[in-house]
Amino acid sequence: MANNSYSGVKNSIVEANHDGDFGCSLKELRSLMELRGAEGLNKIGESYGDVHGLCNRLKTSPTDGLSGQPADIEKRKTVFGQNFIPPKKPKTFLQLVWEALQDVTLIILEVAAVVSLGLSFYRPQDAEREDCGKAAGGGEDEHEAEAGWIEGAAILLSVICVVLVTAFNDWSKEKQFRGLQSRIEQEQKFTVVRGGQVIQIPVAEIVVGDVAQIKYGDLLPADGLLIQGNDLKIDESSLTGESDHVKKTQEKDLMLLSGTHVMEGSGKMVVTAVGVNSQTGIIFTLLGAAEDEDDDDEDEKKKEKEEKKKQRKNKKQDGSIENRKKAKAQDGAAMEMQPLNSDEGGDAEEKKKANLPKKEKSVLQGKLTKLAVQIGKAGLVMSAITVIILVVLFVLNTFWIQNLPWVKACTPIYIQFFVKFFIIGVTVLVVAVPEGLPLAVTISLAYSVKKMMKDNNLVRHLDACETMGNATAICSDKTGTLTMNRMTVVQAYVAEKHYKKVPDPENIPASILDFLILGIAVNCAYTTKIMPPEKEGGLPRQVGNKTECALLGFSTDLKRDYQTIRNEIPEEKLHKVYTFNSVRKSMSTVLKMADGSYRMFSKGASEILLKKCYKILTASGESKVFRPRDRDDMVKKVIEPMASEGLRTICLAYRDFSVTDGEPDWDNENDILTGLTCICVVGIEDPVRPEVPDAIRKCQRAGITVRMVTGDNINTARAIASKCGILQPGDDFLCLEGKEFNRRIRNEKGEIEQERIDKIWPKLRVLARSSPTDKHTLVKGIIDSTVSEQRQVVAVTGDGTNDGPALKKADVGFAMGIAGTDVAKEASDIILTDDNFSSIVKAVMWGRNVYDSISKFLQFQLTVNVVAVIVAFTGACITQDSPLKAVQMLWVNLIMDTFASLALATEPPTEALLFRKPYGRNKPLISRTMMKNILGQGVYQLVIIFTLLFAGEKMFDVDSGRNAPLRAPPSEHYTIVFNTFVLMQLFNEINARKIHGERNVFDGIFNNPIFCSIVFGTFVIQIIIVQFGGKPFSCVALSIDHWLWCTFLGFGSLLWGQVISSIPTSRLKFLKTAGHGTQKEEIPDEELEELDDMDEIDHAERELRRGQILWFRGLNRIQTQIRVVNAFRSSISLYEGLEKPESRTSIHNFMTHPEFRIEDSEPHIPLIDDTDAEDDAPTKRNSASSRNASPAPPSPAGAAPPSPGPTLNAASPNQNNNAVESSNHLLPETTKAGDHSVPGSPLHSLETSL
Repeated sequence: MANNSYSGVKNSIVEANHDGDFGCSLKELRSLMELRGAEGLNKIGESYGDVHGLCNRLKTSPTDGLSGQPADIEKRKTVFGQNFIPPKKPKTFLQLVWEALQDVTLIILEVAAVVSLGLSFYRPQDAEREDCGKAAGGGEDEHEAEAGWIEGAAILLSVICVVLVTAFNDWSKEKQFRGLQSRIEQEQKFTVVRGGQVIQIPVAEIVVGDVAQIKYGDLLPADGLLIQGNDLKIDESSLTGESDHVKKTQEKDLMLLSGTHVMEGSGKMVVTAVGVNSQTGIIFTLLGAAEDEDDDDEDEKKKEKEEKKKQRKNKKQDGSIENRKKAKAQDGAAMEMQPLNSDEGGDAEEKKKANLPKKEKSVLQGKLTKLAVQIGKAGLVMSAITVIILVVLFVLNTFWIQNLPWVKACTPIYIQFFVKFFIIGVTVLVVAVPEGLPLAVTISLAYSVKKMMKDNNLVRHLDACETMGNATAICSDKTGTLTMNRMTVVQAYVAEKHYKKVPDPENIPASILDFLILGIAVNCAYTTKIMPPEKEGGLPRQVGNKTECALLGFSTDLKRDYQTIRNEIPEEKLHKVYTFNSVRKSMSTVLKMADGSYRMFSKGASEILLKKCYKILTASGESKVFRPRDRDDMVKKVIEPMASEGLRTICLAYRDFSVTDGEPDWDNENDILTGLTCICVVGIEDPVRPEVPDAIRKCQRAGITVRMVTGDNINTARAIASKCGILQPGDDFLCLEGKEFNRRIRNEKGEIEQERIDKIWPKLRVLARSSPTDKHTLVKGIIDSTVSEQRQVVAVTGDGTNDGPALKKADVGFAMGIAGTDVAKEASDIILTDDNFSSIVKAVMWGRNVYDSISKFLQFQLTVNVVAVIVAFTGACITQDSPLKAVQMLWVNLIMDTFASLALATEPPTEALLFRKPYGRNKPLISRTMMKNILGQGVYQLVIIFTLLFAGEKMFDVDSGRNAPLRAPPSEHYTIVFNTFVLMQLFNEINARKIHGERNVFDGIFNNPIFCSIVFGTFVIQIIIVQFGGKPFSCVALSIDHWLWCTFLGFGSLLWGQVISSIPTSRLKFLKTAGHGTQKEEIPDEELEELDDMDEIDHAERELRRGQILWFRGLNRIQTQIRVVNAFRSSISLYEGLEKPESRTSIHNFMTHPEFRIEDSEPHIPLIDDTDAEDDAPTKRNSASSRNASPAPPSPAGAAPPSPGPTLNAASPNQNNNAVESSNHLLPETTKAGDHSVPGSPLHSLETSL
């Protein structure tokens, strides 16, 4: 590498051979960023002297950053690359078409249609025609015989239609996800210094040489070197798997890597690598995200988990991190492969998490999958019976009653009959299988997600949208969510006087004022500023931490300018900064004075900081002793009155360290942060958002309990909670502080007990002075609680980095889009783009609407299913021919599946949704009211259809269509039956809009243009089919009279609907509900053990295990998954030499190989088509490292105990290079790894599969 030319020369002259005349090449920088810690420092020392030397090479200034000229920026992009990692190519439309064609029922239809086509061209001589029995009768003339191919062709055509529609839906769904993805990415901004100005730019615009400001909660967007840092701690677990936070200083370690989280502190860095050249980018490239389109997200997840296991073994084998680092640099593939979504994971946490109850799969999907399987089974049975009956009747009739011999010449004719019967059977099946269900869910969710964007909800995980509809509890932050997050100082206690409004500067002694202003200016993060208003006469803009903004605003109100002080004392001159974190609850900055002494300014929560004050400044500007007694007085007279008005109280203090004592030990915080002198206490008001009380009332009416969890003082919290309406006067509710809460929920040993939490949470409304762990404990306690008959579904809002665990634990995590840190957004499911609580209420509305849309669709779909299957079945048995032909059935299927799912799934939500209680997890999808509607409408339709079928020809005076020979022309009779059937469905679609037994089914129908256009469009197409469909659709043009009769009979279903809704559901005791979620109790023990190692109980998978594997494959296109699996196996040869990928294609094998679920938190059977959906979701809910319930793979109960030995080669082909030296510890370590895992180690799941 070119580095050697520089060794020892500091800041050597820029040599001409470098890319674009920068003093260092892309390759050098890239290799520099692969070093860690001391090695990196040495390298920088050798090649560049120090970081400033590197900045000179990169032509950037550590204080003013880049010039920001477009030409310079462009040049940097061309030389060093752009900060963006190219996404995976989306599936092309043709690939989606191919996937849609994999549907088993469609394949069966295609085969049948091809056979039927082939046979229709075969003509036996007329002579033998007569001997083949009556049914084959010569009733058709030449013209009819010509048209025999039409039916086969029509079936093929309708199959093509269905496939195209499905593919188009998938494609648009994928497109929406990409849009959502890019929207999330565009929203991410980062603070950089350009031309001496601090500006925010989109992450993709960052270039090498930029000077970026980093602060607590940031997700680093590029690699860089630290220029200056205060107390900076980084969580690098996403790259190294080490869960401890790494301290970054200029002396020890100044490498900052992309994709890592800033957990504490702040600082500045110079960017050295972006995009594909950054550490995360290199990993993504290794994963093949950039090239290999067949590589699915799933693989990344799998690889990531495999890697994690290796990492863990390596960690155990050899403690010396340096070695691992070297090995890592040499063996790129052994890098921890983890996209940017890690949680603060680690071994200890993994073990802790192993015994948590499992997270259930999305409620709705669990219920739907079960239902779809049950319906599919019923359909399969019905279609099989239909075919058998038809065949038996035909054989009996021909060879028994007519007593004909089997003539060779007649064979093709008989085969044609059998094919026809088979086609009828398949169409019964096609109609019975509700393949529209996954479609309805997807459309409904995708539509909701799109619309929710307008309501300021950016949904990152689809199922969060629907879970929100079931929410029973919301734990909300106070600041910024319930309040406006526009803080202003409104009261102050300064110079022994309590001012109820901001005091005049004249009233404050000059010495105190100087202390106060200096303390505020240097002891607020330099990233926090007050900017001039955007519009004339508007409020000044607050940038950065809002509490600090209030203090800076206070200094402006005192007619002093904080910026002049900051210009005199730039950030580099601050001697030491103790940044704010949730443990300290205070922030301190140390200045070195001219005479060599030190002065420290502190600010923080008043009750905490006052305990550390032993003096206070008096009216004369002198300090006097501040005793505990004085402190109690102050708390009573100043702090409590402020807090009871809902003000947040902040204490400002300082401390001098004299020269004689020498330099204090800055790392010993307890000694430093004592003996303070109190300057003043301020009360900061954060007004409640005007729309919040109303939103909270709506929540309470909708059966959702709102709890406030805040870090503020309890009186402030109680005051705000009363203003919001969380606490009503006269209610018996609890307001607790974090300490008291912890005391009540822990036993003598200090362990948390669920029973104790259960005593508290039902009444708890406000939790004040709470730490992030308290928030997590509360959320977990409510979710795991079994007190109420329904399991609670909890939503949580959070904005800080420390809220990550609670956001992840909650059923739905809301992150704040404006105030939220990147870490919080990463852990959340929905981002509130306006940080407003009332947007959560909108999310509840949309969530309930999704649930209702799907119920509406089910109500409609099942009516059609029941009627069509019964008609086809009885018709076939009685008249030996289905009254509804294959093509007609496919058309009906198209109406009811695709179109209806579009029409009913896009109903907009109404306020009425908030008037009922949440459904909860165990509420069946099909309530008794819906069952009543389904059965009632079914009865009406069957009565009409059968009347028409058996008496229609007399009523309308047309020729009977029953018992027609093989290729008879279509009859008017059967056309009327088909037409009436379709029109009844159309009118019933309007009925299906209401599922709670409402009378007015037309209510709000014009708010949904999609619904109107679909109903109207279907009607028009139906007219065209009947009037001009002719032979392919087995239709004859009808007269106006017939049309009016059909329409009247169809319209009857609306009238009948009114009759049904008059019958009280409570009277009909025999009605059953359907589509329950699976209860934990229903799962047999041995299955629970197997499920123990998976993070989710996936009900679909349980259903599958019981044997309907084939159907599911038809419904849900597992083939895609299998292809993914194969791609995975070929792209990372983890199972080398165990078996070939080809042997994996049979679905039955696929299910019996447990090793596919090694440490995979998501089962691999795609539910409701969620394959494409999840590919693009930025982070799967469970992808975070610490989610893997235990480091062992699941394996069937009762398998052999784990044995050490060959496991190693199987599970980790690319061990780290140092594994060779340390091979002597390999075996015992592996045994250990196997021991604590529940049923066994990777090997033994391999054994069972081999």
